[in-house]
Amino acid sequence: MKDFKNKVIAITGAGSGMGRALAINFAKQGAKLALNDFNEKGLKETAAMLPTSAEVFTSVFDVSKKDDMFKFADDVVKKFGRVDAMINNAGVAIAKHTTDKVPIEDYEWILGINMWGVMYGSLAFLPYLRKQKESALVNFSSIFGLHGIPGQTPYATAKFAVRGFTESLELEEKIHKTGVAVSCVHPGGIKTNIAKAARGAEADPETIKNFEKMFFTSSEKAAQIIINGMKSKKSRILVGIDAHFFNYFVNKLRFMAKYIVSSGYKKM
Repeated sequence: MKDFKNKVIAITGAGSGMGRALAINFAKQGAKLALNDFNEKGLKETAAMLPTSAEVFTSVFDVSKKDDMFKFADDVVKKFGRVDAMINNAGVAIAKHTTDKVPIEDYEWILGINMWGVMYGSLAFLPYLRKQKESALVNFSSIFGLHGIPGQTPYATAKFAVRGFTESLELEEKIHKTGVAVSCVHPGGIKTNIAKAARGAEADPETIKNFEKMFFTSSEKAAQIIINGMKSKKSRILVGIDAHFFNYFVNKLRFMAKYIVSSGYKKM
């Protein structure tokens, strides 16, 4: 998809951060927007930042609610008559804790939004996307969907699930030649409010402050990278120099592990 003029783009989590930056960028390119967020105030602020000429439909709901997501897909098509791209961006985080110290309710909460929200969004919009000769489905994972990290087991679990779901779906769409370009986004440290808004962040502000020092890429730059990736129909979109470094070292570790295992077996 090289041109987004008059294309209908749906984005979840558009009330701040990368979702807001994507909405603004697409609007400047003449796209029609269907925007979601759980935070009504933030969503209204995003809508107010768009060009006055932009056609915008907004819907406030929790992406972890299946019926609300499927209604959103139906409402978008009723409003615009079609949908050309769905971007499952909405996500949350939990403050750093070791795996066994995280309450099970927090696991359920983050998986509901970061995993089920993406799956619901994909499944709700996919039938409509397939009606177009060319369309896009973009799901947000993370660099922590490439390799796990201590203290972020719930987050990594959800992001690994998104990666597996999206990569499998991407291959299926290619096999069936549907015209839906499926992409999995792996952002590094992006300058958003996700750390400050993390559940339990208020109990350890110093850790959050130090964590935010590793946020290198602006939301605006991230949005441009993602849009360029969509234009190129990339199946994996790495966002930020740290994401590229992380991906490089993960691949190196995997290669080394295979080599060690292979050498060990040869000596047995």
